Amino acid sequence: MTAMPQQPPARVAPRALIRAIFLKVGVLPFFLAIALVVFSLMSSAFLTMQNMINVGRQSVFLILVSSGQMLVLISGGFDLSVGMVIALTSVVSAITMVAMLPFFPDAVWVAIAIGALAGFAVAAAVGALNGIGVAFFGVSPFIMTLGVASVGGGLALFMTGGVPVSGLPVAFGDTFGFGRLWGVPAPVIVAVVCILAMWVFVARTRAGAEIYAVGGNIKAANLSAINTRAVLMRTYIVCALMAGLTGLLITARVETGDANIGSAMALESIAACVIAGVSLRGGIGRVENVVLGGFFIILMQNGMNLAQISSYMQMVLIGMLLILAVIFDQIRYRMIMGTR
Repeated sequence: MTAMPQQPPARVAPRALIRAIFLKVGVLPFFLAIALVVFSLMSSAFLTMQNMINVGRQSVFLILVSSGQMLVLISGGFDLSVGMVIALTSVVSAITMVAMLPFFPDAVWVAIAIGALAGFAVAAAVGALNGIGVAFFGVSPFIMTLGVASVGGGLALFMTGGVPVSGLPVAFGDTFGFGRLWGVPAPVIVAVVCILAMWVFVARTRAGAEIYAVGGNIKAANLSAINTRAVLMRTYIVCALMAGLTGLLITARVETGDANIGSAMALESIAACVIAGVSLRGGIGRVENVVLGGFFIILMQNGMNLAQISSYMQMVLIGMLLILAVIFDQIRYRMIMGTR
């Protein structure tokens, strides 16, 4: 008997492979590849190890905010107040630390702890306010979070008079702004711990699954005995706390409480999430992709700085990138729905 000729292994067509990647993670891999090629051609310093380390360190703040924004987007909303929470947390924590220092001259970490708790309390209050408006009164997330952002931003400016708060404990900046553990910057360590905790929360807990359920179909979630109001409340509070943590880390880095920091974080965090494949329709998103999305936004800014592109044109390009990401998100959503 003659042996039957073996069939060659099936090949995956390039178009099918691109389609599979696009459906799985969105446009991020394609945008990242284009950015690496373009900026490496424009600047020889772009792909150096030192520059990539700098990008990783600078992206910590955006990644933290974006991970909180991801939860709100998955639940079917979004939070435009995260930039204000960063500023308000910075101002409140700085004012509290400076006020507490005379009472604890020999226990500076007590003053730091009280200041940090005050900052987190304000962040949680803002998140709860957003959650109450969206979950209990049915206010549009756009209107609710935009209004809260305006109120909080005005309060931060009123408390400082537009002047940064100085005189913070030196130990606060030395530890959380410039400190290192085993050679790793302290903000990076904090970010890694928070990202791991967020991944466990989203991917391995019932509470995380409920957020996906609410974002996928809130009516079906209600019929499944999920307390959708509690889920939305929890989501907005966690998002605000992540922004509050970012505000504390930035305050430690600049060693002042400033009412003007974080102004661009709302747009950038939404852009990082959408580019990372988090659907604006809710119910879709992954923590690891959002981490890469935040890194990509900072990588873009770094590449444009090295290429000596003006800050005004950078705003134009980031805005165009967000528009493209939203368009591709719509296309991806229709493709996913068409395969079901």
